[in-house]
Order: sequence, then C-alpha cells, then structure tokens
Amino acid sequence: MKKTPIAASAFLLASLLAGGCAKKATTATSTTPAAASASVVASGSSVSRNVVTAEKTSPPQIIQDDKDFKYVTEQFADLRILRYRVPGFENLSAQQKELLYYLYEAALSGRDIIYDQNYKHNLRIRRTLDAIVKNKRDRSTSPDWEKFMVYTKRVWFANGIHHHYSANKMLPEFSQEFLASSIRKVPANQLPLQKGETVESFTKWLTPILFDPNLDAKQVNKASGEDLIKTSAVNFYEGVTQKEVEAFYAKKDVKNEPRPVSHGLNSKVVKENGQLVEKVWKVDGMYGPAIQRIVFWLEKAVAVAENNEQRLALQKLVEFYRTGDLKVFDEYNIAWVKDVNSAVDVVNGFIEVYDDPLGLKGSFESVVSFKDEEATKRIKAIGDQAQWFEDNSPLLPQHKKKNVVGITAKVITTVVEGGDAAPATPIGINLPNANWIRKEHGSKSVNLGNIVHAYNESANSGGSALSEFAYSQEEIDRAKKYSSLASDLHTDMHEVIGHASGQINPGVGTPKQTLKNYASTMEEGRADLVALYYVMDPKLVEIGVMPSLEVGKAEYDGYIRNGLMTQLSRLAPGEKIEEDHMRNRQMVAAWAYEKGRKDNVIERVTKDGKTYFKVNDYQKLRDLFGQLLRETQRITSEGDFKAAEKLVETYGVKVDPALHKEVLQRYSKLNIAPYQGFIQPKLTPVVNNGKVVDVLVVYPDNFTQQMLEFGEVYNLLPHYN
Repeated sequence: MKKTPIAASAFLLASLLAGGCAKKATTATSTTPAAASASVVASGSSVSRNVVTAEKTSPPQIIQDDKDFKYVTEQFADLRILRYRVPGFENLSAQQKELLYYLYEAALSGRDIIYDQNYKHNLRIRRTLDAIVKNKRDRSTSPDWEKFMVYTKRVWFANGIHHHYSANKMLPEFSQEFLASSIRKVPANQLPLQKGETVESFTKWLTPILFDPNLDAKQVNKASGEDLIKTSAVNFYEGVTQKEVEAFYAKKDVKNEPRPVSHGLNSKVVKENGQLVEKVWKVDGMYGPAIQRIVFWLEKAVAVAENNEQRLALQKLVEFYRTGDLKVFDEYNIAWVKDVNSAVDVVNGFIEVYDDPLGLKGSFESVVSFKDEEATKRIKAIGDQAQWFEDNSPLLPQHKKKNVVGITAKVITTVVEGGDAAPATPIGINLPNANWIRKEHGSKSVNLGNIVHAYNESANSGGSALSEFAYSQEEIDRAKKYSSLASDLHTDMHEVIGHASGQINPGVGTPKQTLKNYASTMEEGRADLVALYYVMDPKLVEIGVMPSLEVGKAEYDGYIRNGLMTQLSRLAPGEKIEEDHMRNRQMVAAWAYEKGRKDNVIERVTKDGKTYFKVNDYQKLRDLFGQLLRETQRITSEGDFKAAEKLVETYGVKVDPALHKEVLQRYSKLNIAPYQGFIQPKLTPVVNNGKVVDVLVVYPDNFTQQMLEFGEVYNLLPHYN
C-alpha cells in the first residue's frame, strides 16, 4: 500500500476542527472497544486522523493511464474486490475538496449503524473477528486460518454475517475448535465481552450464532404466507409480530393524505410494557454517538458549501439528524432536489428499504461525489426528453403524468461510499423515494460513472461469461461492440425516466402500504421495463445518445440471458430468489418468454449439450415489454396487491433446478466471482496555518487493512443499541 507522509499533530487538527458541534459528542459506552487513540477533536471523541502539514502541492499519486492502475485486488468465495479511480479530483478547487473531505468523514462515520441494522449481534461479531485478525501471532498459515480469513472478509463485505445479496446466513468453513482457540489467544480486554462475561462463556455464546444454520438463518425473509418479521434477523424490529407492526403503522397513516410522511423510516420498533414504541435514530436517540459524529462533519460541510441551495440542504439534513422528524426529512429532500447547480453532491441518511421485509425502515447509506460534466451530456439528453417519454409510453392514459417536473440527470464521479452502499455499490441512483416529492418537486437521477468504468475494466480479467452463455457469434460480436453503451443507457433510463414515470391513482396509498413486501420488486421491474421499452426506440438515435438500434438489441440479448440464466450463478443449489432486483429481472424475462412462446419470440435452444436463450424477434419482444410495463404500472397505480403477488410469485421466485445446476457447472470453469465490491479511496487533508489548503486522494489496495482501519477509526457505537 502506498503511504502518504503524515505529521501526527493533535493540536493542529484540534485547531482545524474546532467549533464544530454545538452539542458535544459523547464517547461510546464502556461496552464498546475504545477508538484508536490519536488526535482529540472538538466533538470530545478520540479518533485517528492523517493530516499532511504542507503547502498545496500537486498530488503525486495521480495515475495518468489506466494501464498503471490495478482494478482487481483479490478474489475469494463468490466475491471479487476492486478499486476505482477518482478522475478530475485534482482539478477541483480547494474549497470543493475540503467539502468533499468533510462529507467523506460523515459517510464513513455511519459504518457501525449499518452493521447493527443488519443484525443485532453484528457489532460484537465484527469486533471479535477484527481482534483475532489483529492479534494473530503465529505467522504460519493453516487451512483453518485461510478459511477464517475468507469468512471474515465475507462478513466485512456484507456488513454482517448474512450474505449481502441473498440475505442467507453465511456459515464458516473453519472448525468450532479453531474459533475457540483463536479467541483464547486474544487478550480479554480486546474482546467485546459484556460485564461479568468470561472468555469461555463468550465463546459458548458466539459459537451457535456463527455455526447453527437454523439460528437467525435469513436476514430478510420475503416468502409469501409467513410472518416476515419473526422470520427475519434484520434488526429493525424486536419482540413484535408482522400483524402488530402493520396495525401500528396503519394507525399513523392518514387516508388520502397527498403528502404522506414516510412513517417508520428512521426507527426500530420494540415492545415495552405491552405497547409498541419506536426507538428513533437521531442525535439523542438510538445510534446517537455515530449520528453525533455524522452531524459534526456535516456542520463542517455547511461552512464550506458551494452555494445557498447546497447549504440549505445540508442544514436540513443536520436538523433531521438532530430531531428525527420525518417532516424535516421531506424538507431536506425537497431542498436537495432543488440544489442543481453544485458540482459536489452527497446522499447521506436512512434511504433504501430493501432490507426491511415490510419496506418501511431505511438502511444507512452515503455516496459522496462530484459531477462529471462531459459524461453528463448523454444522461442529460435523456432527462430533457422526460415528458416525451411519458407521453409516448404504453401506459394507460390515466396513469401518465401530465407534467413531468424537475428531473435532474447527471453522471457523477464517486469519491467514497459508506453504509449500505459499500463495499457492494449501486451503479445508478434515483432519489428521493417519496412519490409525492418526485411528482411535485422532481428527482435526481445519477449514473456512477467511475464505478461503471471500474466494473468494465475489471471484466477484462477472468473467463468470459459472454462467450459461455451467448448463443451465437453474432450475439457475442454485438455485445462486445455495444454492451457497455447499452448498459449505460439502460441504467440512465431506469433511473431518469423509469422511477420518475407514472402516477398513483387518487386515494390509493403508497406502494409500501398497498403492495407491501412486493413493492420493491414491482418498482424495480417497472423501472427496468421503461428502460427496456425505450432502448429499442429510434428516439434515442434521434437525440444522439446511441448510434443505432443494434445497441438496443445488445441490451435485449443481455437482459434475457441474465434474467433467465446467468444471474442464477448467485444462488446456492436449492435456493429460491429472494433479492428484489433478481426477482424483478427473472419476472420480466420469464413473463416475456412465456407470453412470446406462441410466436417463438424468445427461443430456448440446446447446443452441444448446453442451454441457451436467443431472441428471434426484437420488435415483438419490445411490444411484450410494453404490455408488461402497462400492467406493472396499473398494479402500482391501483395498489393491486393480489396481482403483484401473483406476478412476482409466478415468474420471479421459483428456480428451475436442472437449469440452475447447469449454470453453476458452467460458471465454475470461468473463474468469475458473481459479486464485486470496492476498496474505498482515502482522503487526507493538507493543512497550512490551521486551514485546509488541499486534500490528497490515494488508492489503498489491501481490503483487510482498510477494514481493520475502519474498525478502529469509525468504532462509534456500543455493542447493543
């Protein structure tokens, strides 16, 4: 790992950071391992920081050519660890870099939150694994040690002991005896022991949590007909049933409310004295120590905001974290949408609800970025035509928006990702999620340009899934020529016009109220179908974002291939599809395959003993996508739960075991990990006379080292919250 020279100046950093939080942060309780001892910041917490004391210099770490940059660092289990560059960072102003640094720290300060949200024992487990790794005295390796390191890195990657995508509990392959022996080697004061707990009793408690396949087996269960809360290990509810929670929030919802508050987004529901109560995530509530640190850095960001619009949005975000008031969160989202002139941007908060089986609770995430002006031209061209796309869509007239407003579309350069957005990351984002805000104030749609670029570059190593699963050389050649652009366009349209399209009928509740556990699958499917319908439209050629309809054909080939076959490589034998994005892709592809069977629109072919799916009629397939788009919008607009349940359960959940077995066998020969995630760049401020004059960005290449460092620096919460 390349290291930046640092000057450990506690007094200098304290001077730089002075005057931040109006309310001092409290340190973690005695049950939390101490944070790394280093510079004392104004918030009252100790935290390790790197500070370069120098005049502004040309950052020596800038890499001029992709061939000098290592995108793939390692591969293990079903994971590949990548890096991404931050091109253009060196050209930003000192103020913009300083702003990005504060937002970077705010993003990483929420790391403990996502672990605790994912499972109530995750923080103790992670701290145990970290301690074992740091305290390994025997430099020799053994099969058990190697298996232990693979398991530990999987836990880091997933932000907990459940798989980041399938939500199934990940079982260790090392022995229980090895775990016990490793724990005994760690000094007791470095283990996350509870008061009065011995090392032996701790080990006895931990062993079944890690090894028992039936104990808290699934983080998020969305299976029809079960109590989704009781059967989910996610830490959003405790001691309550699904019926109790649904009744609790039904009382809060106001029927026909045109601007409904996102009840439940920022709280855990527990039962106290026989009554359901919410433990709100805010500065003086649940997750307080971490949120105080987030607020500390956000207030630093407010002071160096680029303009008044950005300053207002950041101030509203701080107010939300202080009060926990969801009406303030709506005010923040409106202010954030209106901030369209800033180069720097940030997503920070309790945002996506995929990890809640009821689709209510927001997982903490953050994405810090700045605008890629040149790459934005493509996505902006699509956003500028949003009304045309809405007017010409196959939706029923009553489900179309008469006036599509405020869609801001851009390509961003990601600087850091945190919480639920890392190490696994989205490639496109469309926010806010509240339908009424999108309708009245618009939305922001972004493509994470440098993340997509890193994925594309990493695809050059390992075997070729395209060559293995594409039916013909014509399909392969078309994909090699156009699939990168096709993927970008699909993401652009999914985020920009997909999520922003359509409207809910008056008097119908929000999708999370009406479609419940199928809401996320239906929404992702609806957005995918918008993209699929228009990627074969001559309009995209007319506005100059693609050269010909061959790009659309490449996207159809790839979508059907993935939806019906290659994504099955992500599942273990016997598993059904649980994750919303996977469900939506199979739902769309399988529905189109079945409905087009009479005309042989998509053909299942066996060649040389292998199964392939090939598209025979692209225009008829487009018509099918249009029909399903109309139906998914109708279901959403009318809140038709039964239709959503039938569509998802019929086409999106079940897996053909014979085809699945074949896909796994073919994939096993390719040396391709089905999941990828990233080591984050590291920002270091350059300080002169107590003022930030520059920020350096370096690119760590050791996943283990970064995870251990994060575990020390951003170790902000008690074991239980």
